[in-house]
Amino acid sequence: MLSLFRYPQLVAVISAIIALLLFVHFILLPVLERLGPDLELDKLESKIRFWWVIVFGFLAGVVIGDKFLLILIAFICFLALKEFLSITPSRRADRRVLFFAYLTIPLQFYWIWVGWYGMFVVFIPVYVFLFLPLPMTLISQPTGFLRALSLLIWIIMTAVFSLSHLAFLLVLPNSLNPAAGGIGLAFFLVVLVQVNDAAQFIFGGITRHRKVIPKLSASRTWSGLIGGIGLTVLTAWLLAPWLTPFSSIEAIGLGGLVAITGLIGYIVFTAIKRDLEFEDRGTMTPGHGGMLNRIDSLVYTAPLFYHMITYLYP
Repeated sequence: MLSLFRYPQLVAVISAIIALLLFVHFILLPVLERLGPDLELDKLESKIRFWWVIVFGFLAGVVIGDKFLLILIAFICFLALKEFLSITPSRRADRRVLFFAYLTIPLQFYWIWVGWYGMFVVFIPVYVFLFLPLPMTLISQPTGFLRALSLLIWIIMTAVFSLSHLAFLLVLPNSLNPAAGGIGLAFFLVVLVQVNDAAQFIFGGITRHRKVIPKLSASRTWSGLIGGIGLTVLTAWLLAPWLTPFSSIEAIGLGGLVAITGLIGYIVFTAIKRDLEFEDRGTMTPGHGGMLNRIDSLVYTAPLFYHMITYLYP
Protein backbone atom coordinates (compact mmCIF):
# COMPACT_ATOMS: atom_id res chain seq x y z
CA MET A 1 0.00 0.00 0.00
CA LEU A 2 3.00 2.30 0.26
CA SER A 3 2.80 2.72 -3.50
CA LEU A 4 -0.42 4.66 -2.98
CA PHE A 5 1.73 7.43 -1.51
CA ARG A 6 4.27 7.30 -4.32
CA TYR A 7 2.12 9.50 -6.55
CA PRO A 8 -0.38 11.21 -4.22
CA GLN A 9 -1.47 13.66 -6.93
CA LEU A 10 -2.36 10.82 -9.30
CA VAL A 11 -4.35 9.09 -6.55
CA ALA A 12 -6.16 12.38 -5.84
CA VAL A 13 -7.12 12.73 -9.53
CA ILE A 14 -8.31 9.12 -9.72
CA SER A 15 -10.40 9.64 -6.56
CA ALA A 16 -11.96 12.78 -8.05
CA ILE A 17 -12.85 10.91 -11.26
CA ILE A 18 -14.41 8.09 -9.22
CA ALA A 19 -16.55 10.67 -7.41
CA LEU A 20 -17.53 12.23 -10.76
CA LEU A 21 -18.47 8.83 -12.21
CA LEU A 22 -20.62 8.09 -9.17
CA PHE A 23 -22.40 11.41 -9.67
CA VAL A 24 -22.97 10.78 -13.37
CA HIS A 25 -24.09 7.19 -12.88
CA PHE A 26 -26.47 7.65 -9.97
CA ILE A 27 -27.68 11.25 -10.38
CA LEU A 28 -27.10 12.68 -13.85
CA LEU A 29 -28.11 9.69 -15.98
CA PRO A 30 -31.47 9.15 -14.16
CA VAL A 31 -32.25 12.85 -14.64
CA LEU A 32 -31.43 12.67 -18.35
CA GLU A 33 -33.59 9.56 -18.73
CA ARG A 34 -36.56 11.40 -17.22
CA LEU A 35 -36.03 14.44 -19.40
CA GLY A 36 -35.85 12.08 -22.38
CA PRO A 37 -33.34 13.85 -24.64
CA ASP A 38 -32.37 12.02 -27.81
CA LEU A 39 -28.82 11.25 -26.67
CA GLU A 40 -28.75 7.46 -27.06
CA LEU A 41 -28.19 7.02 -23.33
CA ASP A 42 -27.49 3.30 -23.72
CA LYS A 43 -24.28 4.15 -25.56
CA LEU A 44 -23.44 6.81 -22.99
CA GLU A 45 -23.88 4.24 -20.21
CA SER A 46 -21.59 1.90 -22.14
CA LYS A 47 -18.90 4.57 -22.23
CA ILE A 48 -19.28 5.12 -18.49
CA ARG A 49 -18.85 1.39 -17.83
CA PHE A 50 -15.61 1.48 -19.78
CA TRP A 51 -14.53 4.49 -17.70
CA TRP A 52 -14.84 2.30 -14.59
CA VAL A 53 -12.55 -0.28 -16.22
CA ILE A 54 -9.97 2.42 -16.98
CA VAL A 55 -10.07 4.02 -13.52
CA PHE A 56 -9.77 0.77 -11.58
CA GLY A 57 -7.12 -0.51 -14.00
CA PHE A 58 -4.91 2.49 -13.32
CA LEU A 59 -5.67 2.38 -9.60
CA ALA A 60 -4.50 -1.23 -9.58
CA GLY A 61 -1.41 -0.09 -11.47
CA VAL A 62 -0.66 2.47 -8.75
CA VAL A 63 -1.06 -0.15 -6.00
CA ILE A 64 0.58 -3.16 -7.69
CA GLY A 65 3.11 -1.37 -9.89
CA ASP A 66 3.66 -0.17 -13.44
CA LYS A 67 4.42 -3.68 -14.70
CA PHE A 68 0.80 -4.67 -14.02
CA LEU A 69 -0.34 -2.01 -16.48
CA LEU A 70 2.22 -3.21 -19.03
CA ILE A 71 0.65 -6.67 -18.88
CA LEU A 72 -2.85 -5.17 -19.06
CA ILE A 73 -2.02 -3.10 -22.15
CA ALA A 74 -0.40 -6.15 -23.77
CA PHE A 75 -3.65 -8.05 -23.16
CA ILE A 76 -5.62 -5.18 -24.74
CA CYS A 77 -3.33 -5.41 -27.79
CA PHE A 78 -4.05 -9.15 -27.95
CA LEU A 79 -7.82 -8.55 -27.86
CA ALA A 80 -7.58 -5.81 -30.49
CA LEU A 81 -5.41 -7.97 -32.77
CA LYS A 82 -7.73 -10.96 -32.34
CA GLU A 83 -10.83 -8.91 -33.10
CA PHE A 84 -9.22 -7.19 -36.08
CA LEU A 85 -8.12 -10.52 -37.57
CA SER A 86 -11.55 -12.03 -37.01
CA ILE A 87 -13.29 -9.39 -39.14
CA THR A 88 -10.70 -9.23 -41.91
CA PRO A 89 -11.07 -11.55 -44.91
CA SER A 90 -8.05 -13.80 -45.29
CA ARG A 91 -6.91 -16.75 -47.35
CA ARG A 92 -7.08 -20.17 -45.69
CA ALA A 93 -3.33 -20.68 -46.11
CA ASP A 94 -2.55 -17.41 -44.30
CA ARG A 95 -4.04 -18.69 -41.05
CA ARG A 96 -0.83 -20.61 -40.42
CA VAL A 97 1.07 -17.30 -40.46
CA LEU A 98 -1.07 -15.73 -37.73
CA PHE A 99 1.19 -17.30 -35.08
CA PHE A 100 3.86 -14.79 -36.06
CA ALA A 101 1.37 -11.91 -35.80
CA TYR A 102 0.49 -12.90 -32.22
CA LEU A 103 4.17 -13.46 -31.42
CA THR A 104 4.86 -9.75 -32.05
CA ILE A 105 2.96 -8.87 -28.82
CA PRO A 106 5.23 -10.58 -26.23
CA LEU A 107 8.34 -9.55 -28.15
CA GLN A 108 7.26 -5.91 -28.51
CA PHE A 109 6.34 -5.70 -24.84
CA TYR A 110 9.60 -7.33 -23.80
CA TRP A 111 11.46 -4.42 -25.40
CA ILE A 112 9.23 -2.09 -23.38
CA TRP A 113 9.73 -4.11 -20.17
CA VAL A 114 13.53 -3.73 -20.43
CA GLY A 115 13.28 -0.13 -21.68
CA TRP A 116 15.03 -0.82 -25.01
CA TYR A 117 13.60 2.05 -27.06
CA GLY A 118 15.83 1.44 -30.08
CA MET A 119 14.45 -2.05 -30.65
CA PHE A 120 10.92 -1.04 -29.61
CA VAL A 121 10.66 1.59 -32.32
CA VAL A 122 12.08 -0.51 -35.20
CA PHE A 123 11.05 -4.08 -34.36
CA ILE A 124 7.63 -4.05 -36.07
CA PRO A 125 8.10 -1.35 -38.76
CA VAL A 126 11.44 -2.85 -39.90
CA TYR A 127 12.09 -6.42 -38.78
CA VAL A 128 8.52 -7.75 -38.76
CA PHE A 129 7.84 -5.90 -42.01
CA LEU A 130 10.81 -7.64 -43.66
CA PHE A 131 10.25 -11.07 -42.04
CA LEU A 132 6.52 -11.66 -42.59
CA PRO A 133 6.70 -12.03 -46.40
CA LEU A 134 9.03 -15.03 -45.98
CA PRO A 135 6.66 -17.46 -44.18
CA MET A 136 3.75 -16.17 -46.26
CA THR A 137 5.71 -16.96 -49.41
CA LEU A 138 6.73 -20.42 -48.25
CA ILE A 139 3.34 -21.67 -47.07
CA SER A 140 0.88 -19.63 -49.15
CA GLN A 141 -0.05 -19.32 -52.79
CA PRO A 142 1.00 -16.20 -54.77
CA THR A 143 -2.56 -15.25 -55.71
CA GLY A 144 -3.66 -12.37 -53.48
CA PHE A 145 -0.26 -12.36 -51.73
CA LEU A 146 0.31 -8.58 -51.74
CA ARG A 147 -3.18 -7.77 -50.48
CA ALA A 148 -2.97 -10.35 -47.69
CA LEU A 149 0.49 -9.16 -46.63
CA SER A 150 -0.54 -5.50 -46.64
CA LEU A 151 -3.62 -6.24 -44.53
CA LEU A 152 -1.65 -8.23 -41.96
CA ILE A 153 1.08 -5.60 -41.62
CA TRP A 154 -1.49 -2.80 -41.26
CA ILE A 155 -3.32 -4.75 -38.55
CA ILE A 156 -0.12 -5.39 -36.60
CA MET A 157 0.95 -1.76 -36.94
CA THR A 158 -2.33 -0.46 -35.54
CA ALA A 159 -3.28 -3.10 -32.96
CA VAL A 160 0.24 -3.68 -31.58
CA PHE A 161 2.79 -1.06 -32.59
CA SER A 162 0.67 2.08 -32.21
CA LEU A 163 -0.98 0.97 -28.96
CA SER A 164 2.35 -0.11 -27.47
CA HIS A 165 3.40 3.57 -27.32
CA LEU A 166 0.91 3.95 -24.48
CA ALA A 167 2.81 1.21 -22.62
CA PHE A 168 6.20 2.82 -23.26
CA LEU A 169 5.00 5.93 -21.42
CA LEU A 170 5.02 3.77 -18.28
CA VAL A 171 8.78 3.14 -18.44
CA LEU A 172 9.84 6.72 -19.00
CA PRO A 173 12.20 7.93 -16.23
CA ASN A 174 10.49 9.44 -13.19
CA SER A 175 12.81 12.41 -13.46
CA LEU A 176 10.91 13.44 -16.60
CA ASN A 177 7.65 13.70 -14.66
CA PRO A 178 8.25 13.97 -10.90
CA ALA A 179 4.56 14.74 -10.28
CA ALA A 180 3.19 11.34 -11.31
CA GLY A 181 5.80 9.41 -13.29
CA GLY A 182 5.12 7.57 -16.53
CA ILE A 183 1.84 6.20 -15.21
CA GLY A 184 0.60 9.76 -14.77
CA LEU A 185 1.40 10.58 -18.40
CA ALA A 186 -0.40 7.43 -19.59
CA PHE A 187 -3.44 8.23 -17.44
CA PHE A 188 -3.42 11.82 -18.68
CA LEU A 189 -3.53 10.64 -22.30
CA VAL A 190 -6.27 8.05 -21.71
CA VAL A 191 -8.44 10.58 -19.84
CA LEU A 192 -8.09 13.12 -22.67
CA VAL A 193 -9.00 10.50 -25.29
CA GLN A 194 -12.08 9.41 -23.36
CA VAL A 195 -13.20 12.98 -22.62
CA ASN A 196 -12.81 13.89 -26.30
CA ASP A 197 -14.74 10.81 -27.43
CA ALA A 198 -17.58 11.40 -24.95
CA ALA A 199 -17.76 15.15 -25.67
CA GLN A 200 -17.90 14.68 -29.44
CA PHE A 201 -20.56 12.00 -29.00
CA ILE A 202 -22.73 14.15 -26.67
CA PHE A 203 -22.38 17.44 -28.57
CA GLY A 204 -22.92 15.58 -31.83
CA GLY A 205 -26.06 13.98 -30.40
CA ILE A 206 -27.47 17.37 -29.38
CA THR A 207 -26.91 18.94 -32.79
CA ARG A 208 -27.11 16.33 -35.55
CA HIS A 209 -26.67 18.76 -38.43
CA ARG A 210 -23.53 19.76 -40.34
CA LYS A 211 -21.78 16.40 -40.09
CA VAL A 212 -18.00 16.34 -40.48
CA ILE A 213 -18.06 13.36 -42.87
CA PRO A 214 -21.70 12.49 -43.66
CA LYS A 215 -20.86 9.30 -45.57
CA LEU A 216 -19.09 7.74 -42.58
CA SER A 217 -20.62 8.93 -39.33
CA ALA A 218 -23.89 10.50 -38.26
CA SER A 219 -22.70 11.25 -34.72
CA ARG A 220 -19.62 13.33 -35.54
CA THR A 221 -20.70 16.90 -36.32
CA TRP A 222 -18.81 20.18 -36.52
CA SER A 223 -20.39 21.33 -33.26
CA GLY A 224 -19.31 18.03 -31.71
CA LEU A 225 -15.78 18.54 -33.00
CA ILE A 226 -15.60 22.08 -31.61
CA GLY A 227 -17.15 21.02 -28.30
CA GLY A 228 -14.80 18.04 -28.07
CA ILE A 229 -11.72 20.17 -28.73
CA GLY A 230 -12.86 22.78 -26.19
CA LEU A 231 -13.59 20.29 -23.41
CA THR A 232 -10.44 18.24 -24.10
CA VAL A 233 -8.25 21.35 -24.02
CA LEU A 234 -9.90 22.47 -20.77
CA THR A 235 -9.38 19.02 -19.22
CA ALA A 236 -5.73 19.01 -20.31
CA TRP A 237 -5.19 22.46 -18.82
CA LEU A 238 -6.80 21.45 -15.51
CA LEU A 239 -5.02 18.09 -15.14
CA ALA A 240 -1.56 19.04 -16.42
CA PRO A 241 -0.27 20.49 -13.10
CA TRP A 242 -1.39 17.33 -11.28
CA LEU A 243 -0.24 14.63 -13.70
CA THR A 244 2.41 16.06 -16.03
CA PRO A 245 5.40 18.40 -16.29
CA PHE A 246 3.64 20.44 -19.02
CA SER A 247 3.24 24.18 -18.93
CA SER A 248 -0.21 25.65 -19.57
CA ILE A 249 0.64 26.34 -23.23
CA GLU A 250 2.00 22.83 -23.75
CA ALA A 251 -1.07 21.30 -22.10
CA ILE A 252 -3.43 23.32 -24.29
CA GLY A 253 -1.52 22.36 -27.44
CA LEU A 254 -1.44 18.67 -26.52
CA GLY A 255 -5.14 18.76 -25.65
CA GLY A 256 -5.95 20.13 -29.10
CA LEU A 257 -3.66 17.55 -30.73
CA VAL A 258 -5.35 14.66 -28.90
CA ALA A 259 -8.83 15.93 -29.83
CA ILE A 260 -8.05 16.27 -33.55
CA THR A 261 -6.02 13.07 -33.95
CA GLY A 262 -8.59 11.17 -31.89
CA LEU A 263 -11.26 12.17 -34.39
CA ILE A 264 -8.99 11.09 -37.26
CA GLY A 265 -8.55 7.68 -35.63
CA TYR A 266 -12.31 7.32 -35.22
CA ILE A 267 -12.92 8.27 -38.86
CA VAL A 268 -10.25 5.90 -40.20
CA PHE A 269 -11.59 2.93 -38.24
CA THR A 270 -15.15 3.80 -39.25
CA ALA A 271 -14.04 3.73 -42.88
CA ILE A 272 -12.39 0.34 -42.31
CA LYS A 273 -15.60 -1.07 -40.81
CA ARG A 274 -17.66 0.31 -43.70
CA ASP A 275 -15.25 -1.25 -46.17
CA LEU A 276 -15.46 -4.62 -44.43
CA GLU A 277 -19.26 -4.25 -44.16
CA PHE A 278 -19.63 -5.41 -40.60
CA GLU A 279 -21.45 -4.14 -37.54
CA ASP A 280 -19.75 -3.46 -34.21
CA ARG A 281 -18.72 -6.67 -32.53
CA GLY A 282 -17.66 -7.70 -29.09
CA THR A 283 -19.20 -7.76 -25.65
CA MET A 284 -16.55 -5.86 -23.74
CA THR A 285 -18.76 -2.77 -23.72
CA PRO A 286 -22.30 -4.09 -24.28
CA GLY A 287 -24.25 -1.97 -26.71
CA HIS A 288 -21.21 -0.24 -28.11
CA GLY A 289 -19.12 -2.82 -29.86
CA GLY A 290 -15.84 -4.46 -28.97
CA MET A 291 -12.21 -3.54 -28.44
CA LEU A 292 -11.74 -1.78 -31.79
CA ASN A 293 -14.33 0.80 -30.76
CA ARG A 294 -12.32 1.52 -27.65
CA ILE A 295 -8.86 1.82 -29.19
CA ASP A 296 -9.56 3.60 -32.50
CA SER A 297 -8.61 7.02 -31.11
CA LEU A 298 -5.59 5.72 -29.16
CA VAL A 299 -4.12 4.19 -32.32
CA TYR A 300 -3.49 7.72 -33.60
CA THR A 301 -3.05 9.68 -30.38
CA ALA A 302 -0.64 7.39 -28.48
CA PRO A 303 2.34 7.56 -30.92
CA LEU A 304 1.94 11.31 -31.53
CA PHE A 305 1.56 12.05 -27.80
CA TYR A 306 4.64 9.96 -26.97
CA HIS A 307 6.82 11.62 -29.59
CA MET A 308 5.64 15.09 -28.62
CA ILE A 309 6.77 14.35 -25.05
CA THR A 310 10.20 13.18 -26.19
CA TYR A 311 10.44 16.29 -28.38
CA LEU A 312 9.46 18.69 -25.59
CA TYR A 313 11.49 16.86 -22.92
CA PRO A 314 14.45 15.16 -24.65
